Amino acid sequence: MIEVAHRDGYRAFARWWAPPQPRGAVLYLHGIQSHGGWYEQSGQHLADAGLAVLMPDRRGSGRNLAGRGHADVHEQWLRDLEDAIAMLCERAGVDHVHVVGVSWGGKLAAAAAGSGIERIASLTLIAPGIFPRIDLPVGEKMKIAWSLVADRERTFPIPLDDARLFTANPERMAWVDADPHRLRAVTGPFLVASRRLDRRARDLPESAWGGPVLLLTAEHDRIIDNVRTRQWFARLRGPRRRLIEYAGTHHTLEFEPDPDPMRRDVREWILGHCQSAALR
Repeated sequence: MIEVAHRDGYRAFARWWAPPQPRGAVLYLHGIQSHGGWYEQSGQHLADAGLAVLMPDRRGSGRNLAGRGHADVHEQWLRDLEDAIAMLCERAGVDHVHVVGVSWGGKLAAAAAGSGIERIASLTLIAPGIFPRIDLPVGEKMKIAWSLVADRERTFPIPLDDARLFTANPERMAWVDADPHRLRAVTGPFLVASRRLDRRARDLPESAWGGPVLLLTAEHDRIIDNVRTRQWFARLRGPRRRLIEYAGTHHTLEFEPDPDPMRRDVREWILGHCQSAALR
């Protein structure tokens, strides 16, 4: 366990795997309610394949208590991602990193690539939250708008409280419900910043990014819109793209009874692009 020191002085908790001679480096980004603890087994799986893995908890989430559930602007998350990339490159001795983004972290990864953030070798987007199926009711949106003027620290529940949205695995549903580090509420500025991040992620096909992109989707995803996500994916630049949908699965592929097929696909994709990144 280490900390990522961000440029504004914020120190974020992170999980870190460091093989003796890394074949490449991976920055692993979690979702809006989750944290790195949900994906530790995938991190270990990549490390066992010889990859250095940095899995930070986003500021204000997971084990990070300062500024809980808050963000001023979406650029703050992009700056944090840049800080994490710089730290990972230095620790692993590499020039580029492979970014894996799960759910909300997937849209952050896409927005980062589309924003021209450097040293991203490839993207792996796992059920990315670029086109969510779940929205807030109009009344709640009005309260959020008022809070931006009257009380910017007021928090609102994230509309994903039902663990069945993430998985149909009873053991994992119970685990999610009992998770003490799960982020259940965020501020109005966080929600506004997240919407702006949506737009940045959706603009990726119009950006200069043409690097490798792997998209993994779950057949029975109740959180993201698979149809719109596939349409967006089809518009991406560059020939190095792959789409895999896992039959019978739900949003958090990590929580499936057998997540190994997904983990193998991620591992092989990243390893297959490590050499080309090293040559840049």
